[in-house]
Amino acid sequence: MVKIEPFAVEQWMDRYETVATYNIAETCCDSISLTDLSLLSSSDSGEDKFQESLNKLLKRTLGYGHIRGSPEFRENVTKLYSSSSLMGKLPVDNVLITPGAIAANFLLLYTLVGPGDHVICMYPTYQQLYAVPESLGAEVELWKLKEENGFTADLDELEKLIRPANEDGTGGTKLIIINNPNNPIGNFLPSEALHKIVNLAKISGNIPILSDEVYRPLFHSLDTSTHPPSIIDIYDHGIATGSMSKAFSLAGLRVGWVAARQHGVIDACASARDYNTISVSQLDDTMATYALSPNIVSKILERNVALCNTNLKILDDFITRVPEISDGKFNASYIKPTAGTTAFVKFESKDGEIVDDKRFCEELLERKGIMFLPGGVCFGHGEEFVGYFRIGYCCGTQVLKAGLKGVREFLKGEF
Repeated sequence: MVKIEPFAVEQWMDRYETVATYNIAETCCDSISLTDLSLLSSSDSGEDKFQESLNKLLKRTLGYGHIRGSPEFRENVTKLYSSSSLMGKLPVDNVLITPGAIAANFLLLYTLVGPGDHVICMYPTYQQLYAVPESLGAEVELWKLKEENGFTADLDELEKLIRPANEDGTGGTKLIIINNPNNPIGNFLPSEALHKIVNLAKISGNIPILSDEVYRPLFHSLDTSTHPPSIIDIYDHGIATGSMSKAFSLAGLRVGWVAARQHGVIDACASARDYNTISVSQLDDTMATYALSPNIVSKILERNVALCNTNLKILDDFITRVPEISDGKFNASYIKPTAGTTAFVKFESKDGEIVDDKRFCEELLERKGIMFLPGGVCFGHGEEFVGYFRIGYCCGTQVLKAGLKGVREFLKGEF
């Protein structure tokens, strides 16, 4: 029997997100409705296209549809990646649609990893990325982003973790897993670091690199001309996963994808998927296709980048004022996010004692109806992140303001 550890983040979210008054633990950009989606285009033709999509959907018989995802949707996904890179335009057939990025990641890991394989995973990160390979019998080593280094990637450390293959091609590191931008830190691997990682993978036998890119392209602190590339824009053995949830505000459309330069990876994942989900809903596929159409997706991202920047200023002001807010009882620190939607905040008492993050979150919710995510409970592969809290700051601006106002009040009292 396969043994897999409880998924701490998802269990915490499931337990509390529907009862919280102010959810500032959610990691999606403030969700939009289908009505919002229809109004994103300022031109009449844009609204007509939405209605046209809806009319076609209403008339369509609801069979399985395109098993690998509609050609229209997969074409729109390919446009999220660079067509001007040395790798060239990603072929439509090199994209597989899945029920969210979580299904994409699971399929890839189930397909690529087996007992005894050596896997390297960036850490901290979404628990699925290291817990699933462990459950499949792989030996997983964590490539740790260390607090004392500002949670930046130590490439010398990665090089030490990589195991070269034997002369006959057996053994060695089977897969490198990164999360870019990173959840929960809120930083990203810049272009130079990505190229160095790729070079390490190449010289070690073309090790595949899985990059969970659900927060791409929310590089809100960068000019668009300096955005780092996707892994599949720079590496022939790169694999990227993404979804409609985080950057595109449509988590209720359970649509994600796998994109890979090696078409065999797509075929293998599609074959494995026959045993579980088969296909995504035609309803979801149709709406996601509209949302990713070039004139609409640009408006969604413009809205969400602006939201990130507005809300990050609010959060940063709160963090810097914690000692003042709490009458000197607490200090707060974090690496200010530069991408994605999450911040990883550390609270300490005035005496330097680490705050009990679990108790803090439970009492904050009970007393003020405000939801934080405890880092030690949900991200610790040990005791590393006790006293840390993941904050999802890209909820609605008024929700964030009201939530942080309640946290201020909470910090003034005992907990």
